[in-house]
Amino acid sequence: MKKFFNKWTRKFHRWIAIPTIIIIPLAVISKFSGAGAEHLPPQIEQFQSILMLLLVISGSYLYLIPYFTKWKRNRSKKTNNLLKSI
Repeated sequence: MKKFFNKWTRKFHRWIAIPTIIIIPLAVISKFSGAGAEHLPPQIEQFQSILMLLLVISGSYLYLIPYFTKWKRNRSKKTNNLLKSI
């Protein structure tokens, strides 16, 4: 189950990154091209914020996966060593 979740989190993160990569430059260009407030509707900015939040959550999880597994491996080694010493 854990590998399944990690695999789908990676896929989700990649697919969410694509519209984010498209929307952010469009928003920046429209904001700095004079009358930027009239170019993009507020729904696009809200959608952009939601995409960024999803990217932060999934990216943080993907970043921390190796640390979680290392912590779990070290924890199981300690318990195994304790059991062997008894």
